[in-house]
Amino acid sequence: MRLHVVHETSYAYSSPVVLSHQLLHLTPRALPWQSCESHRIELEPAAGEVAERADYYGNRTVHALVAVPHDSLTVRARSEVLVKPRAAAALGMPRVAWEAVRARLAPIGGQAPVEAAEFAYESPHVERLRELADYAVKSFTARRGMLEASLDLARRIHRDFKFDRTATSVSTPIRQVLKERRGVCQDFAHLMIGCLRSIGLAARYVSGYILTTPPPGRPRLVGADASHAWISVWCGKGAEGEGGWVDIDPTNNCIVDDSHVTLAWGRDFADVTPMRGVILGGGSQQLAVRVTVRPATDPIRV
Repeated sequence: MRLHVVHETSYAYSSPVVLSHQLLHLTPRALPWQSCESHRIELEPAAGEVAERADYYGNRTVHALVAVPHDSLTVRARSEVLVKPRAAAALGMPRVAWEAVRARLAPIGGQAPVEAAEFAYESPHVERLRELADYAVKSFTARRGMLEASLDLARRIHRDFKFDRTATSVSTPIRQVLKERRGVCQDFAHLMIGCLRSIGLAARYVSGYILTTPPPGRPRLVGADASHAWISVWCGKGAEGEGGWVDIDPTNNCIVDDSHVTLAWGRDFADVTPMRGVILGGGSQQLAVRVTVRPATDPIRV
C-alpha cells in the first residue's frame, strides 16, 4: 500500500521565542517491509541550522535550530511511504513456547541477541511490576506459544481497557492506567510492554501512523488523526531464523500490517518523541497536532 502522510505540529506562544532547538522523530524508517519514497520537513519560521543523523536504535532524527524571534512555530512533515503486508508472515513463524523465549533472555545464561535483551529491562515510562505480571500470566499459561500468548494479551487489553483521549497525559504512570482501565494508544503500548517485561520477556515501543480513512471493506482503526503507537515483541525466531520481532497493536487488537507506517522504536515513548525541544522565551503555549494518512490515490488537502 502506498500512503501519503502529513504530520503538522503547531505551537502558539504568548510572548516571542528568541531561540528554539528541536529534536524530531518524524522520518519513516527504511525497513524490509517499508520504504520511504519521498520525505521532507518544513519549519515556519525556517530553521537556520538543520542536521540529520541516526540515533542509537537506528531511527532517523532531525535537529533543527530556529534563531529568529517568533511567536508561533509550525513543523510539517510530508512523506510518501510504500508498505508491504507482513501479518501473514508473522503468523507463519515457527511456534516457540514462551518459557523458552524467556530462558534465552535470562540475565545469566541467556543467549538472546543484544538487540532483544536490552528491551527486557525497565525504562523511564515502563516499570516492571508484580501487578503487571499478574495480569500477563493469564495469557502466558504453561507451554503456550509465544506469539499466541502475546496476541491473547493484546486481545485482553483491547477488551478490558477503554480508549479515552481525556483520561491520561504523557506522564501518566502505568500503575494508574492499570487501575483506571482507560487511556490512549501510548498508554496501552506502555501497559503491554510492562506486562511482557514483568514476566521476563522483551518488547519495544513503536511510534508511527495508521490510515485515517481505510480502503473500502476495512474497518476504521482507533487512534487515527494523530501519531499512533504499538509494540514489537521478540518471539525468539523469525520466519527466516533469528530475528523474530512481531509488531502488535493492542489498541486495535491486531498484528500490524500494511495500514501502519513505522516511524521509530525505542524502550518507550521518551526515546521516540515526535517533537521535543528547548526554547528561550515563549511564556505560555498552546499546542495543536494534526495527522492525515491516506492512500496515494486519494487527494490530500492540507
